[in-house]
Parts: sequence; C-alpha cells; structure tokens
Amino acid sequence: MLNLPSLPQLTSNLANSQPLLTKLPLQLKARIIEVMPKVLRPSLRLLPFKVQKVVLLPALTSVFREALTDGDFEFLQDKWLKIVITDLELTWWLSFDGDKLVMASKDEMTANNINEDVSFSATGDDLVLIAGRKQDPDTLFFQRRLKIEGDTELGLEVKNLIDAIDIDQLPSTVHSLVDYSANFLQTTRDELAAL
Repeated sequence: MLNLPSLPQLTSNLANSQPLLTKLPLQLKARIIEVMPKVLRPSLRLLPFKVQKVVLLPALTSVFREALTDGDFEFLQDKWLKIVITDLELTWWLSFDGDKLVMASKDEMTANNINEDVSFSATGDDLVLIAGRKQDPDTLFFQRRLKIEGDTELGLEVKNLIDAIDIDQLPSTVHSLVDYSANFLQTTRDELAAL
C-alpha cells in the first residue's frame, strides 16, 4: 500500500517549504508552473466522474453555504453552468435543484439531451488565482483568460457569485493550499513580467 501524506500533512509540508520554493531560480519556478498541468492532466482525467463529484460537490457546497442558504443560486434553477478547466481538460456541469447544487457529467448531459445555458472556461492557474483573490474575474475576462459564453445575464449572475466567494469558508487545509498556490503563481508571474 502507498504511504501518501494526508492533506493536513501535505499542507503543512508546503507551508514549511515556502522559503525553499521562493529561493528557487525564476526560470525553474516558471518551468514548474508550465509543467504542472501536464503532470496532473493524465491522472485527473482518469479519475471517474463519481469520484470527482464526491470531492467537488461538498467543497462547492461549503464555499457557497451562505449563498445557498440565502437563495442566491435560484437563478440557476433549471439552468446549467458548464465549467471547463482548459489546461487540465476537465469539464463539469452544475445546476441548482431546490436547495442544493447538483453536478452532471458529459454522458448524463448527452443522455438527457440537455445543453448548458452558460459556459465558463479558464486555465487551472487562473482559477486558482481567482480563488486565492490574486486576480479578479473581470480583469481575466477582459484579458480573455476567463471565457464566458452563452446566456449573458446568467453569466453575470455566476460571475457575481464568484466575486462573492469567501475563501475563508474552505477547510483550513484547503484554504492554505489554495492560498499558497495562488501566492506562488502570482509572485512568479510578477517576477517574469518585471524582466
């Protein structure tokens, strides 16, 4: 059996390695950012949809708990949002049913002859930067790094919900991982831009 570290252990290890990673040469940090999607893509694509759903749906429910309680997702009732992480080649469909978020796979969407009403697509890096509050969705949209297609009004509602994400609602280990990753990405990009 593999002896993999737990998420708290992994997050603690990342926090302790931060000075080490910041001391790496800029070109090496840039290479890590470039290669990471290529390393993650094959294993993430092999994860069955059911496993992805078991991980993502509770995380999204946790992040949006207050918005769900306040009824802020009612605009998504009987509507479907397609989320594409372009560099990882991952796609999910989300909707709202009564009082909870629901998630569907491409096969389920096709089998039920359902099309998305709005689509959001971006790289994993840009989504991490949004989640870590290092980039704002509007800026990425105008730079064409966040693509929104379909129902414009629905897209605006979704973007407003993204703007309202409270990263502090995430479990501390996930919060630390997102925060660390966003800092590493933004710092490296800033250093590259300053060259």
